[in-house]
Amino acid sequence: MWPFRRRTKQAEATVQVDPAKGDPLARTLREALQRRDWHTARDLLTPVSDPDDHAFYLSVAAGVPGVQDWIGEWIDAEPRCTLPVLVRGTHAVFWAWEARGGARASQTRQEQFQEFWRRLKLAENCLDEVAERDPDDTTARAFLVTSARGRQVDRDEAQRRFDEVVARHPWHRIAHEHMLQYRCEKWFGSHEEMFDFARAALAKAPAGSPLGQLVPTAHLEKWLDLPSGEDAAYLDDDAVRAELNAAADHSVRHPDYHARPGWPTVHNLFAMAFAMAGDLRSAAGQFEVIGDLVTEWPWQYLNGRDPAAPFLAWRRQAADAQR
Repeated sequence: MWPFRRRTKQAEATVQVDPAKGDPLARTLREALQRRDWHTARDLLTPVSDPDDHAFYLSVAAGVPGVQDWIGEWIDAEPRCTLPVLVRGTHAVFWAWEARGGARASQTRQEQFQEFWRRLKLAENCLDEVAERDPDDTTARAFLVTSARGRQVDRDEAQRRFDEVVARHPWHRIAHEHMLQYRCEKWFGSHEEMFDFARAALAKAPAGSPLGQLVPTAHLEKWLDLPSGEDAAYLDDDAVRAELNAAADHSVRHPDYHARPGWPTVHNLFAMAFAMAGDLRSAAGQFEVIGDLVTEWPWQYLNGRDPAAPFLAWRRQAADAQR
């Protein structure tokens, strides 16, 4: 039974992006950081041991505005602890991209780039410090993969950073997510290289791995790069639909798949790719799992100001197709 068939238009209009992605611990963490309560933030983050979960919660912490104004207090209070340095470093990555904005390089002002690079240097100094002091830390190393694009490091250095993560945790989702971005044509790679990376990672990943998200990501990135007319034709292809379904079967639709913190991103990627490829039945299955937990990425590709709007429109179409 569809969980959203009977929802009114008024109810749908209230759907918003949740920075915590529906995760109670992430929501509590955000609230603590918003009120500058680093003691609570520390107590929430310290017990998290799974590398993927740790990276997700640090991503949530990193996205809290204003952390740069007071994080020094925590660092000074606990100089032997790497956690506050890690929070400063991960936050500085987000803070840097905030300065740059989401436009292409040709549409970005030079002063934005200068502030972007300044903040990224701060981020990398912190992340390098954490990696040096705690060699087993995967989160600092994963965020160094993220910052590799902004710092415009060469391919060998980007690969080295990625290898440092997967040597410690082979299926690190966020590290793979950002290494794929590095390999996109819009950054430092090509469509072919991006797809090779996505397909190879999924082929090696165990059944039920969320790394299946790399395949819809790659197709959406190629769609985004194509001119109008060619983009829709590219996704409306049996081979694309077949590959998306094969990836879902090995990943989010496999019996061994278990949703972990941050899971809505994975399902939103599949939902958008299925919907735009015309496979509304498969899209409907993903929307049913997602409920109202729309994520900014990838729906921002369709509406940067209101990602929930295309999410709702496609969800309605998928639901109507099942009636």
